[in-house]
Amino acid sequence: MDEKSSSETRGNPIRCRAAVSRKPGEPLVIEEVMVAPPMPHEVRIRIICTSLCHSDITFWKLKDFPGIFPRILGHEAIGVVESVGEDVNEVSEGDTVIPTFMPDCGDCVDCRSKKSNLCSKLPFKVSPWMPRHETSRFTDLKGEVLYHFLFVSSFSEYTVVDVAHVTKIDPSIPPNRACLLSCGVSTGVGAAWRTADVEKGSTVVIFGLGSIGLAVAEGARLCGATKIIGVDLNPDKFETGKKFGVTDFVNSGNCGDKSVSQVINEMTDGGADYCFECVGMASLVHEAYACCRKGWGKTIVLGVDKPGAKLSLSSFEVLHSGKSLMGSLFGGLKAKSDIPILLKKYLDKIPSSNFRLVCKGEIVTVVNWNPPFPM
Repeated sequence: MDEKSSSETRGNPIRCRAAVSRKPGEPLVIEEVMVAPPMPHEVRIRIICTSLCHSDITFWKLKDFPGIFPRILGHEAIGVVESVGEDVNEVSEGDTVIPTFMPDCGDCVDCRSKKSNLCSKLPFKVSPWMPRHETSRFTDLKGEVLYHFLFVSSFSEYTVVDVAHVTKIDPSIPPNRACLLSCGVSTGVGAAWRTADVEKGSTVVIFGLGSIGLAVAEGARLCGATKIIGVDLNPDKFETGKKFGVTDFVNSGNCGDKSVSQVINEMTDGGADYCFECVGMASLVHEAYACCRKGWGKTIVLGVDKPGAKLSLSSFEVLHSGKSLMGSLFGGLKAKSDIPILLKKYLDKIPSSNFRLVCKGEIVTVVNWNPPFPM
């Protein structure tokens, strides 16, 4: 679709194409939709590049809430601001921005604190609406409401996003690089960097070597971890993982009569300093916690499990082991301050020839990406 002039579209609905998810698990339908103008504190964005995150797949398959249809999925993207609503001052028409599912309002106690990225003014939730007004900006040509996804809905040529969910970036950065920091790469690198604060010389275990797990490995390597163990059912992923710093591999389907945690405890002489669960399975969280070193080990959960999934940990073990178990949404990053750090380091130190995308199955991964950040 040709780029529309802001002078022609500002304040008016835009008719454009989108990939609409009509029913759970069924192919997306490319159709024309109407995108309403932004309301106060909102911006309308022309999407110039979007990628596929496994969370899109997860919610596409859900038959019950928070699965809801018809819906426009997608939340890993980059775009250009077409128009802004009232009370928007930090971005203007023509600015290049990255939308993120995690808000960063900059005003609440949590956003002003260095201890959290969980905004209390606009708490994260899997909502089908815009965060402030709880209405949709999408309709089909029959007038039927199309629901939002993770406050981004990037599988559309135009979308509307709250200003708390957009970060202005340097427009010279290649879009197919920058869009990955909208979710996957930021989440993985951030989990090692911000949430876990991985120390130099430490031992790390990563359950699941998809895009998130590989980004965790990259973050752990850059933080100075010396032993990074990847756990996966697919042994081919070890070769890819080596490019991100994975030093050892455990095939979770080939451990004989031992559990994965037993194998890792033996490899690490009592447990790893940091364990990351990147799949979204309660059983793997238990395994990660079981192979976390007593006294100081940290288990960080990044994977999105099915709704209603429960953990069942021994109260005795929690009390006596001295381990930590924590979640990490968006890697603990504050989008408006941390994404520019990663992008600047990418521009300063990484030749574009060292970066390429590999698409295999449902996961988009990044190969030879080295986004160093201040240690």
